[in-house]
Amino acid sequence: MHGGQMAGRWRADELYLKVKGNPKCLYALMDDQTRFWIAQQVADTKYTSNIQPLLKDAKRIVGRRPNTFITDGAPNFHDAFNKEFFSLKSPRTTHISHIRLQGDHNNNKMERLNGEVHDREKIIRGLKKSDTVILTGYQLFHNYLRPHEALNGKVPAEKCGIVIQGENKWKTVIENAAKGVLK
Repeated sequence: MHGGQMAGRWRADELYLKVKGNPKCLYALMDDQTRFWIAQQVADTKYTSNIQPLLKDAKRIVGRRPNTFITDGAPNFHDAFNKEFFSLKSPRTTHISHIRLQGDHNNNKMERLNGEVHDREKIIRGLKKSDTVILTGYQLFHNYLRPHEALNGKVPAEKCGIVIQGENKWKTVIENAAKGVLK
């Protein structure tokens, strides 16, 4: 994707889900302005899992570090930030980790994404494996096919300047994802 028209403010959060009946955490990272779901990682625990691969993947997909990284106060977000985004060179990435429900820094946008994923997981009664294509499929649906009310009926990809052509957008998205064109 290499940046597209992303704002440079990224949000990350985790949610619990079940894989073969066992609790796991899905870590998701998205662009603040476009709501583009950049990367995801399934992990065993909430506070101690190494989520540096999530940040490394996001940086590779977008082609740069964010200007601002917004998370809750979980220590593994802080550790991954320091390893993957911290730099003494300008421009530096600012890490905002004091979010709350109301005020200048909240994570309502991520909570909305978490709700979408949780609703989908309930319908399919849990996941069968951690590396399931169901999560990737939902990420593609969220980014390329699902209109968002907060984006005036556009999909996140459109807000990034990516337009899916053709009558059957699902088919085009699946074909491009299979070729490795879409993330």
